[in-house]
Amino acid sequence: MKPNITMIGMPSSGKSTVGVLLAKRLGFSFVDVDIVIQEKEGRLLKEIIAEEGMDGFLKVEERVNAGLDVQLSVIAPGGSVIYGEAAMNHLKEISEVVYLKMSYEEMEKRIGNVVDRGVALKPGFTLRDLYNERVPYYEKYADITIDEEGKTPGETVDELRDIIESMMDRTMVQRIVEEQKRILEEKDRILEEKDRLLLEYGEEIAALKAQLEQLAAVR
Repeated sequence: MKPNITMIGMPSSGKSTVGVLLAKRLGFSFVDVDIVIQEKEGRLLKEIIAEEGMDGFLKVEERVNAGLDVQLSVIAPGGSVIYGEAAMNHLKEISEVVYLKMSYEEMEKRIGNVVDRGVALKPGFTLRDLYNERVPYYEKYADITIDEEGKTPGETVDELRDIIESMMDRTMVQRIVEEQKRILEEKDRILEEKDRLLLEYGEEIAALKAQLEQLAAVR
């Protein structure tokens, strides 16, 4: 099994919701690529689309996804990631790709405001056009397909976790255990360093606070 899992699917299919739950249950990290894009660009998705147009946004999205360098992570890119060949080739190389399948009617019910969601709608496209265009791409790139019809997010995660765990070999499980151990050791190191600094500088900090209180009283 590859060292990451990538969730693909229509907007509102639950890539982030299911992805976070799956990451917790597997002991993986979670990467929301829309947030990564916004942090790197310093703009909201809808602002990038408004300022650079759809083609410009898709280029930014492809570049960020094609440059992801993570291990033992559940990756949740935007629904339009499938338009970027370089991005999808990279994600296929570093991860098992999971397609969260949903009906058009369910997508329409969930999606709400397409502008606020930053949905990549081409000029003149309806949601139905978007759905019909993207489904073949999702089916093409998927290693695993999960039909969400009639399932809660928790049930979807249970089904997906069973599939993923059945694919893991002993080497993969050992890597997860070692990564979790490393994270815990790093947290312990940070806490120890915090305690050391408090012990070393605690008296100086207390003295400065007292001086500030005295100055405030004089005023």
